[in-house]
Parts: sequence; structure tokens; C-alpha cells
Amino acid sequence: MLLRRTFLRKGLMLSGLPFALWPSRRFSIDEGSTPKFIATWNNKIACETAMQHIINRPQELLTAIEKGIHIPESDPNDTSVGYGGFPDRTGEVTLDACIMDHRGNAGSVTYLKGFMHPISVARKVMEDTPHVMLSGQGAYEFALQNGFEPMDLNTDESKKRYKEWLKESNYAPKINSERHDTIGLLGIDKNGRISGGCSTSGLSFKMSGRVGDSPIIGSGLYVDPEYGSASCTGLGEVIMRHCTAFLVTEFMRQGMHPVEACKKAIARICKRDDVKNIQVGIVALDKQGRTGAYSIHKGFNYIVCGPEGTELIESDSYFS
Repeated sequence: MLLRRTFLRKGLMLSGLPFALWPSRRFSIDEGSTPKFIATWNNKIACETAMQHIINRPQELLTAIEKGIHIPESDPNDTSVGYGGFPDRTGEVTLDACIMDHRGNAGSVTYLKGFMHPISVARKVMEDTPHVMLSGQGAYEFALQNGFEPMDLNTDESKKRYKEWLKESNYAPKINSERHDTIGLLGIDKNGRISGGCSTSGLSFKMSGRVGDSPIIGSGLYVDPEYGSASCTGLGEVIMRHCTAFLVTEFMRQGMHPVEACKKAIARICKRDDVKNIQVGIVALDKQGRTGAYSIHKGFNYIVCGPEGTELIESDSYFS
């Protein structure tokens, strides 16, 4: 059984009023209930923001995803997404994001500097260009041309941590759930339409120009409109080599429950890679509104938000 740490919220009001807090208790969100959102890590506010939007505007699933991801992107205390994300080895904060809608359309930005909400720039790429991905200076100029306001993404804390890192300049990604290195947010509306988004500032103190899995369609995120969606977090280099998000959705297309699909993808990674010091976590959502997750090591948790409330769940893992 999954170990569950639960936040119970009173059912969402159709009037759009904020959640009313009930005392915490153990409960389980109905597998087939919709609308529903699932997110990597304890992105509770992001999930609930998305849910509140879809309750108020049932046809705006993609906007709900976007608004949910705006929460960690604008939080200076989240040091792995958006504003305040830890910089690369040159002191620059660079952001990656991608988004997919219920028709399978996709947009992505990589190595984007100077804009708080890469998820919104990625959506603009999807909706207003013939391309899927823009990168670096081209992505920057595109954002400027479309009215996004540039800003310094470094905070006093990120500058301080960068100066501390420069003293030794060690680089060794570690398994640590407190890094919360990506938000992947998947959603399904009452009509069974699925969308998803993914946003990150990438590994702390990475090489300049490094791009991870998060903005790569099929690696950090994939949406199959007919079967389901998946998003990944962890060491991007491993996730990219296995096309992990696409792999999970393919397993769901073959009839697997989201949990089993995530488990099979993780098992493949563990079979082919030395994963002793590597963490990968996956969340998945299928066309029936069923959710699942799995990780290589302990310490990965995720949020599910449905009509019944919001639930923080500790994922099962390959190594116990």
C-alpha cells in the first residue's frame, strides 16, 4: 500500500469560492473522478490553483495547467523552478519548459533567460508559431516580441548560493527530495480531455547551455490524447536516454494502469543504468482519470487533486 500523507479540503465549490479546510484524515481520491490533476513533488498550491480554475472555467484545461505552473515559477523560495532558481556555472539562471494540449499539440522553450514564466512562452510557441521548440536567444527575442516582461531571475539567495558554490565548484547531483527539481503537472477535465506542462530551472550549477529532459517532448512530458499522459523528474540525462514520458504513455496504450506503466519504465531504467546515486520519479494520468507514480529510490512524493480533495502521496520505489 502507498503511504499517504493527506491534506483534506472540502469539496470545490462550483461558485469558485476558496477551499474550506477540514480536519486531516485518511481518504482516497476516486480513481475515475474528473476533473483531476496530478503533479510532481508537493506542489499542492499549484494543483489546487489548477483545480479552482477548471471548476470556474470548465473548458480551459490548458489555462488551468499554465496557471498552476505559474505558482512555483513565481515563488522565489522554490530554487529549482522559475524566479529564484539556482544558476548555472556562469551565474545565469536559465529556464526550460514545455506544454501539450488535448489534441497532441506541443510547445517548448529551452535555455531561456530573463522571463519568469517559461511555461507561458512555451504555450505561445505552440499556439502562434509553426514550430515546437525555440531555444536561447531566439526564445528570448520571441518572448520580447510577444509582450513578456524581462527581469532578473536571480534573487539574493541564489546569488549567495552561487558565491558559496564558486569556492569549491563541485558538481555532483545528489538524491534529495528537497531539491524538488521540476514541476510536472498533468490534468484531465470532465470531458476526458488531457493536457500537461513541465517547467524547471534545471540542475543547480549545471554547465552553461545544458538542457535537461523537462522541455523535451517525450522525455520530461508526453500527452497521448487517446490514452494518457506522463511527466518525469530527476536526472534529466537518464530520462532523455529512455524517452521516459513517451515510454510510460505507450505502456498505458497497451492497457496498463498508470502505476504499472510507471513501474515498468523505472524497471527498464534500472536494468540498463547504474542507478545507485540517481533518482527518477514519474507521475502518470490516463484517459479514465486514473493516476499513478513510481520512482527509483525512496523520497519521491506527488500531489493528486480531485473533486474529493487534495492528497500528498509517497511514491512506491524500485529500491525500498
